[in-house]
Amino acid sequence: MREAHGSGRPGLARPRPERGTPPAGVPAPRSRRAQLHPGAWWLWALALGTAATRTTNPLLLALLITVSGYVVAVRRPHTPWARSYGAFVKLAAAVLLLRLAFAVVLGSPIPGTHTLFTLPEVPLPDWAQGIRLGGRVTAEGLTFALYDALRLAALLICVGAANALASPSRLLKSLPGALYELGVAVVVALTFAPNLIADVRRLRAARRLRGRPDKGVRGLVQVGLPVLEGALERSVSLAAAMDARGYGRTAEVPDAVRRTTAALTLGGLLGVCAGTYGLLTAAGGGYGLPVLLTGPASALAGLWLGGRRTLRTRYRPDPWDVRAWLVSASGAAVAALLVLAGSLDPGALNPGVVPLEPPALPLWPAAAVLLGLLPAFVTPAPEAARDPRKEPTT
Repeated sequence: MREAHGSGRPGLARPRPERGTPPAGVPAPRSRRAQLHPGAWWLWALALGTAATRTTNPLLLALLITVSGYVVAVRRPHTPWARSYGAFVKLAAAVLLLRLAFAVVLGSPIPGTHTLFTLPEVPLPDWAQGIRLGGRVTAEGLTFALYDALRLAALLICVGAANALASPSRLLKSLPGALYELGVAVVVALTFAPNLIADVRRLRAARRLRGRPDKGVRGLVQVGLPVLEGALERSVSLAAAMDARGYGRTAEVPDAVRRTTAALTLGGLLGVCAGTYGLLTAAGGGYGLPVLLTGPASALAGLWLGGRRTLRTRYRPDPWDVRAWLVSASGAAVAALLVLAGSLDPGALNPGVVPLEPPALPLWPAAAVLLGLLPAFVTPAPEAARDPRKEPTT
């Protein structure tokens, strides 16, 4: 009896797996259609950050931080870039402490009657009127500083949630064609520092294994020169690869299209600036919102026309499906409802500190914030982290 090819036992042929099926013991890769579009995560997080800027109520701000933190906890992928959320939380805590320290040392513009303690005051010249060093520290001033710092901390944490949930490479790949060169430059800039740090660690470990010094001036020189040489070689290889792939080559477009693209993009950006100024000033309340809505539309039209100059295609683009719409809509609903609540009842969203009283939690704005939890239920769960020590079974 002839032995079947690839089988260790005579007469028994090992069945061939179907094309596209992973080997036994190896988990099947997650379909890209099961992943959420990274732009949806950014829109959701930026909408929550916008909602955080509309209120100084510490209870609502704490609820926004809790909502974003819960979504990150249950939907953060097991990737190195997803660990940046902890760094943003630490940065937000540092901003909070720094703002309180400034309020203690430099004082607060809010008058107060509840004195906590008094610091020695440093006399300042006449040209420094309005600024003081030391002096009386009141509970009202510290409370005002706490509310103000907590709003900025919530904004930073929402941005950190977007960084932890959305893949940077997939987000840059989703940019329009007009921003292709900018996206490639950002990718190269983001990968330069990690590669440099990895080279330094590798060379220092190699020098320690050889019994050579890796610290001090001598170690720095002997490690720095190979690192610079490797960075130069990597940049030359990258330039050759980019040139081979046609980076920087543009298509021929009519002059009318090129002028229209520049006019739409520049006009849209100017419209965004003028609309924002109109919303922030009392005199521009009539034209601020229409101009602000027209500006982004004009800029997007300019970017769409500018994409015709770029000769590039997308390999397996991320789909914008129903879940992406739901995630974006949940964040937009939170921002819109808090803006509406601020116009209807500004005292509930921005509690006063004089007289000093505990803040109250407004019910329907708090329920609106809870809409931001929708991505935790409509998005796919992250893929389980693989243990590199476990080998696939055969």
